Amino acid sequence: MDINTVDFLDDQSDLPKLTTRQGEILTLITRAIDESGSPPTRAEISQQLGFASANAAEEHLRALARKGYIELTPGTSRGIRIPQRFNQSHAHGRSHQMSLPSGALQQLTLPLIGRVAAGSPIMAVEHIEKHVPIDPSLFSKGADYLLKVKGMSMRDAGILDGDYLAVKKTSEVRNGDIVVARLDDEVTVKRWMQKKTANGLVIELQAENPDFKNIVVDARQSNFAVEGQAVGLIRAQGL
Repeated sequence: MDINTVDFLDDQSDLPKLTTRQGEILTLITRAIDESGSPPTRAEISQQLGFASANAAEEHLRALARKGYIELTPGTSRGIRIPQRFNQSHAHGRSHQMSLPSGALQQLTLPLIGRVAAGSPIMAVEHIEKHVPIDPSLFSKGADYLLKVKGMSMRDAGILDGDYLAVKKTSEVRNGDIVVARLDDEVTVKRWMQKKTANGLVIELQAENPDFKNIVVDARQSNFAVEGQAVGLIRAQGL
């Protein structure tokens, strides 16, 4: 399986200067996405910034959209997208951008899963290090979360220590797929191969580095489960 790799690159671009109020709203939107994974509603913006009504927030949002700082989706209360992530210099007309793909405006972030505690679900809240602003539709099969790769067992497949693996939650995988699997209390990334034997179905989790051994698993083991299929890779610097 080929895994698409996305590199996040820093770029500089000039955009129209923001007013102080517009800068406050953009900061509020950015913070909300970082902290909760979703943009605020018009009512929430109005409440936090002391506007008399949601209509005032809507006018400022439209101004931000005209200047290219956000994109709006009509008919939905949280239909706000930041096509690039800006640093605090946006208020002065200069921006430091992280380029992001265009696509669906509803889902703006993916949870980044770090170290997984023994015996607990991989998507448990305590495992989520942060929410990364990236459009899940970038990946052809869609992605539900990012997993921080640890180790170099998949080096020859182009998956390196510290990479972020985009994963689709599924238990249905085929030979040759790169999967996230749980064995005992460990979560591992390997290439999936299975075959029938006289003793039943045997699964081999194959490493892509000769310095690491493959893992052979009996499909009937209760301590084994597939957590998802790898659908993409992000090699991020300063993400």
